[in-house]
Amino acid sequence: MTNPLLSVQNLSVAFNRHHKVVDRISFSIHPGETFALVGESGSGKSITALSVLRLLPDNARMAADSITLNGDNLPAHSELELCQIRGRRIGLIFQDPMSSLNPVMTVGRQIAEVIESHFSLPKAAVRNRVLELMRQVEIPDPEQRINDYPHQFSGGQRQRVMIAIALAGRPDLLIADEPTTSLDVTIQAQILVLLKNIQQRTGMALWLVSHDLALVSTLADRVAVMQQGKIVETGALPDFFEQPKHPYTQKLLQALPSMRSCLAHRPEQALPLLKVEDFRCYYPIRKGLFRRVVDHVRAVDGVSFTIPRGKTLALVGESGCGKTTLGKALLNLIPGGAGRVLLDGVDLGQLTGEALRRKRADMQIVFQDPFSSMNPRMLVGDIVAEGIRALRPGTGADARREQVRQLLEQVGLPADTAERYPHEFSGGQRQRICIARALAVDPKLIVCDEPTSALDVSVQAQIIELLKTLQREKNVSYLFITHDLAVVAEIADAVAVMHRGRIVEYGDVKQVLTAPRHDYTRKLLAAAPVLEVG
Repeated sequence: MTNPLLSVQNLSVAFNRHHKVVDRISFSIHPGETFALVGESGSGKSITALSVLRLLPDNARMAADSITLNGDNLPAHSELELCQIRGRRIGLIFQDPMSSLNPVMTVGRQIAEVIESHFSLPKAAVRNRVLELMRQVEIPDPEQRINDYPHQFSGGQRQRVMIAIALAGRPDLLIADEPTTSLDVTIQAQILVLLKNIQQRTGMALWLVSHDLALVSTLADRVAVMQQGKIVETGALPDFFEQPKHPYTQKLLQALPSMRSCLAHRPEQALPLLKVEDFRCYYPIRKGLFRRVVDHVRAVDGVSFTIPRGKTLALVGESGCGKTTLGKALLNLIPGGAGRVLLDGVDLGQLTGEALRRKRADMQIVFQDPFSSMNPRMLVGDIVAEGIRALRPGTGADARREQVRQLLEQVGLPADTAERYPHEFSGGQRQRICIARALAVDPKLIVCDEPTSALDVSVQAQIIELLKTLQREKNVSYLFITHDLAVVAEIADAVAVMHRGRIVEYGDVKQVLTAPRHDYTRKLLAAAPVLEVG
């Protein structure tokens, strides 16, 4: 376990010397984690957060054995020194953005104030940083909106401005005090996705102060429950929700019967595993002596869809419709992709470097031709272990060999397969090897690009059954790219029909295959071969 980023030991806060609202509580927050402090109104959770930053009213009295940020004792600092810590090392988002923003200052100026107070930058660099932050929190048209005032923004957009202000100092810890309470449900979900996305990209720790257990269940790594100024229970998710120990925690959960059903499937019902928004792949058409761009091939033209955890979306269409281009571009295997791709709420387009490398383990691919997707000079064991070496470099050689053995057995191949070469296997066996390779880094989503089209019918059925079994056992999701509607009926939960780069029909598999709405879907179904007996 890493050393804590923030450590609070025996913190107490009293008002007017007598009324104790926080009573000798201790907790810690580690780098990069989301820590939730939950409890009913009046439990002392917001006062705890304000105490760490010494933002208490004059009639409050605070005492603590220690409050350290990366080993630095915060109570020992003067007020002037704390002003440099607030906003720079610790950011803060309040509950009501309208009352927290200055109504007579533009939002750009309010973000710039934080940057100017902590960094020595030229005026142009400050403006560029403001625009960068506005883009980071997904405020549309930041160049136009930088000079707007808070009243010109919606509630959700104002909260995005508050997040931009909190991020302006590049803090190690972001405190979010009931950040979505004043927002409607759809905007709440957007803000949660945004916070998760930013945290994943920056590596900051997030301290969530909330009474909303549904919000906590989708966002937190660890939870502490406050009751009447005391922390009565601390635990990691999902153990905290599945096995609450303290009677007060049990009471909170029992008071939310609608929550109990969604917690059993956390966080799938809160957020889809994969969400694709307005995804495009345009390739330039060049002509003339100077190879000027005169037009674009719209291989994928504004595609949107979602895939829940543990489900299969079939992407169907004729050859050349753009489905394989889409599948490869989602995994960044070919250039030219644009639009938003959210995996577990994290915007993949915003990730770079190590954060992107780690996230790659969550998305894998199985190609149409298993033989051409494997190096013929490598042993099967080394082929399956490639992903483990690249994305799990800390795995030792013995552990790696054992993982390979287990993976081969999972896909129905003997362990000694590892010591042989790809050419020694049939087409169906080679596809099983490719599936084992995809599973090696325990992905959440596998793109299956026509994985059965090169196989005969009996082997095709075996591979489909294998994929369905693995999905039940591992809760993995599939984007299943195919032109074969019979395979779709066998494996898919939902279907997206592609035609000339666009999705023309999208829905439940039974509805699309039995009552298609679009002419192109009806044409595909009419063209599908039917076995006639008699």
